[in-house]
Amino acid sequence: MQAFLHSLSFSFSITGPIFVVLALGAYLNRIQLINDNFVEIGTKLVFNITLPALLFLSISQTSIGESANVSLVVFGLIATLLVYFLLELMARFLVATREDRGVVVQGGFRSNLAIIGLAYCMNAYGDSGLITASLYLGLVTILYNILAVITLSRSLNRDGGLAATFRGIVRNPLIVSIVAALLFAGLDWRLPALIQHSGEYFAQLTLPLALLCTGASLNFKALRADYRGALISTVCKLLLVPLLLIAAGIGLGFRGVELGVLALMSSAPTAAASYVMVRAMGGNATLAANIIVLTTLGSLVTTSLIMFLLRGFALV
Repeated sequence: MQAFLHSLSFSFSITGPIFVVLALGAYLNRIQLINDNFVEIGTKLVFNITLPALLFLSISQTSIGESANVSLVVFGLIATLLVYFLLELMARFLVATREDRGVVVQGGFRSNLAIIGLAYCMNAYGDSGLITASLYLGLVTILYNILAVITLSRSLNRDGGLAATFRGIVRNPLIVSIVAALLFAGLDWRLPALIQHSGEYFAQLTLPLALLCTGASLNFKALRADYRGALISTVCKLLLVPLLLIAAGIGLGFRGVELGVLALMSSAPTAAASYVMVRAMGGNATLAANIIVLTTLGSLVTTSLIMFLLRGFALV
């Protein structure tokens, strides 16, 4: 009984704080204490300054050779590719409208690694989870962007988007900060104390501000339309994909922090950036919004259950 309660407490300690801050963001938006302008500016601040600062500091001041799990990152990249092809095949049979297939596929594989996934890992494992998750996040995010453009371009019969995505990757603040951090870590450089402490102030803003903005941007009215495609994508994102990746990870011998990070990252909800990309490319933005809302809410339950089971079997 004590082991059961310990596993239950561990799983809810990961998702509970996320739910509280998301709910607070939704409530503050409802009473108009924060508004769309706050969300827009806050999101830009997170993705351009505070999150790059968090990733840079977490990676640059750590011995990569001792802490990085290259096999986990390689597994994540290969698994993401295989999941993408599986979802493309499933969408052909399950999604009748061709134009919606890319939206459903993207929603099924593209996790919100930078915000929800990173918060899950920090709640579960602290600094060690942050280091492992940051490296995983940086490389897998690049692949996410490439695959998202491919699937949306195919379903919408659009060309020329891939080159623009590559240019965006080169200028992406998250990618730039990770590459710079890897250079610092590889050369064993250290930041001056003034810059280090100043950067930590920005880094500490990241997760609470990002989660408030995410909660405030949830659009429950969008759930009234287009249920079928959203449900298919949600089931894939919250159940099929994480269960496949976790089972494969266990089979390959991942345990502890590595398996926990893999489970938490793969069970994170669909990235909010997927909505922006669908809207920019002229796709079904309502469907994309539905997927984000359903997976964000559902992930709190499924992630708790997954971590409860893994903890109960002493795998994480």
